[in-house]
Amino acid sequence: MSKESLIEKLESLEARYHDIGTQLGDPSVIADQKRFQQLNKSYKDLQEIVEATVQYRSMYNNIQGAREVLSNDKDEDFRAMAKAELEELEPKLEKLEEHIQMLMIPKDPEDSKPAILEIRAGTGGDEAAIFAGDLFRMYARYAEQKRWQVEIVSQSDGEHGGYKEIIARIIGSNVYS
Repeated sequence: MSKESLIEKLESLEARYHDIGTQLGDPSVIADQKRFQQLNKSYKDLQEIVEATVQYRSMYNNIQGAREVLSNDKDEDFRAMAKAELEELEPKLEKLEEHIQMLMIPKDPEDSKPAILEIRAGTGGDEAAIFAGDLFRMYARYAEQKRWQVEIVSQSDGEHGGYKEIIARIIGSNVYS
């Protein structure tokens, strides 16, 4: 995707974001809670890409300005600063472009749903139960770092620690994905 077509696509997404923001302030939309929730979710989904768009546009304009200085200015100090700025910004722009393209990939509608985590001790007796316990604690800590809620649905403790079987429901933003 060329930089110009990417910028056009980002501008259309930004316009959609601002349009949704305007709709969210409309009293008739606020009265219709189902529509309000849908628009609010769309607004939240577009927010990260719009923030990246603002950053991308700024970086792109700075690069264009630096290129203009390199081609038009005679002062060697300005040219050296412009060249240094280009060397710094161009790799950042490429990384930001990749990040934006990842953000533009359509999300799976299932991504916002909770997940069920089921861990069973395999063959190996007590060691397998202890390993299952360690594995569950690892997932629980990961969920805690992501600020997700872990609800234990059922558990069967091992004789010497750990779990023969544990089933948990994990609730939070983008848990399923």
